[in-house]
Amino acid sequence: MRSMFLFAALAFCAVAAAQPLPGAPPVPAEDAACATCGVVESVRHVEKKGEGSGAGLIAGGVVGGVLGHQIGSGRGNTAATILGAGAGAYAGNQIEKNVKKKSYWVVSVRMDDGSSRSVTSGARPAFRQGDRVKVVDGNRLALLAH
Repeated sequence: MRSMFLFAALAFCAVAAAQPLPGAPPVPAEDAACATCGVVESVRHVEKKGEGSGAGLIAGGVVGGVLGHQIGSGRGNTAATILGAGAGAYAGNQIEKNVKKKSYWVVSVRMDDGSSRSVTSGARPAFRQGDRVKVVDGNRLALLAH
């Protein structure tokens, strides 16, 4: 009889120890898969050259033509004007593209389920290759403790 009472008391203690205390946060299961977790595969800086709208081309052509017209006289003046306009148009277009270029960071993540995701950021991310991260709100990353 005594051994049954001792067995019942041990069983009760084991069940009570497995239950969380009232008001305590739930303990996450170790084996539960995180659907939005993964490992950083790469962090790349990307510069995308802007596209010219034609404004730089026209403005550069006008300025180049005016400057070219200041050189020489007669046929030389005409040639200098045409050359100045062409060179100015090219330079103006390149300047416009450079002003409109975009720069951003791309973090590639290999998700726990085997898929890949890329998250872009305007600022340099704090993550490195091999860091364990979680995708938050579909477009941000949070570093997970190792």
